[in-house]
Amino acid sequence: MVATNPRSSELRLTVAGEAPQELLRGLRDWLAHEEALRGRLELHGDAPRSGHMGAALDVLVVALGSGGAGAVLARSLTTWLIQRRVDVKVTVKSPDGGHLEVDVKRAADPERVIAELHTLLARLED
Repeated sequence: MVATNPRSSELRLTVAGEAPQELLRGLRDWLAHEEALRGRLELHGDAPRSGHMGAALDVLVVALGSGGAGAVLARSLTTWLIQRRVDVKVTVKSPDGGHLEVDVKRAADPERVIAELHTLLARLED
């Protein structure tokens, strides 16, 4: 479960592309393999619409903190994006309003993606 402590920094990741809910679940499963991110990931969704049995998943919340979770997230997210065989865009939003959009077509330069994520994470730590 994601920590709800207001001092805890949480990033909200959304995914756009074909079958975004499946992509979001896949991203969560991918990130859950990282030791530093275990127990820090939670899928959120809107309330079920009338006539539907479950909520539509629309965001993956990642609780950051000590232990290098931010650096692991940057590296792992970049690898996940590069390995996609479908068009996908991930948006990362921080509580302070900062955001980063990464399109798999632009993720050919992993160092740039990692640097941009580190910049966003550094702002959270200030």
